[in-house]
Amino acid sequence: MSIKRDKWLQYSILCKGSSLDGRLPETRLLKKDALSKMLLQYQSVVLKPRNGSYGRDIVFIKRNGPNAYRIHNEQNAVTMRDTDKLLKWLRRKNRSGGYIVQRRLQLTQIQHKPFDIRIMVQRKKGSSSTWNVTGSYAKVAAQGYLVTNVTSRTIPVLEALRLARIGDRGLLVKAERIARLAAQRLGERYPKLRTVGFDIGIDRKRRIWIIEGNYQPDLRPFRLLRDSSMYRRILWYKNIKAKKDG
Repeated sequence: MSIKRDKWLQYSILCKGSSLDGRLPETRLLKKDALSKMLLQYQSVVLKPRNGSYGRDIVFIKRNGPNAYRIHNEQNAVTMRDTDKLLKWLRRKNRSGGYIVQRRLQLTQIQHKPFDIRIMVQRKKGSSSTWNVTGSYAKVAAQGYLVTNVTSRTIPVLEALRLARIGDRGLLVKAERIARLAAQRLGERYPKLRTVGFDIGIDRKRRIWIIEGNYQPDLRPFRLLRDSSMYRRILWYKNIKAKKDG
């Protein structure tokens, strides 16, 4: 089965079973009634293109009174007072695959900038192979941005946890276990899947959330870390696969 880059499909796969209960922020396909209900329930939501990558066209919406919405896209912010106009604007931005609407997480911050964690999970060729965590780092959002895809810096996870004063290695170990469980679920659907880069969020109550999994994660940030062992380990898994396939 071919691997589809579709955030809604991935959410549907991860929701099956009970091992990830409470680790996935509520997510729906974007429709007028779904958006209205989510904004009533959570007041603030995130809209993402189903087929998006690198944080492009992500929109944050906050209910600002009974019929007003504050919309934040990259560094731009506007207020709209009509849901239909908002939906038309979104369709113009992304004509290809539609959006999902997701509960916005209140991520832990470092110096008033939100951050999340990228956890790399890989396995060798063969659907019965064990998934292993091969690397991780923290992404701190740039000043004025709400998404961590536009980063001010990339730092080791333990350093980020210390700076945010929310936990230690035990919290990272827990996040890694959750990432492995999510990789197993996706691997059951896609037997040829070998690598997933999970974006993991930690909220202000120290709860760990799966934001999404990336099937072709960018490896360049690992080259920027002082510890080069993770980058070498990731490449080892990639090369093992390539040699056996060849």
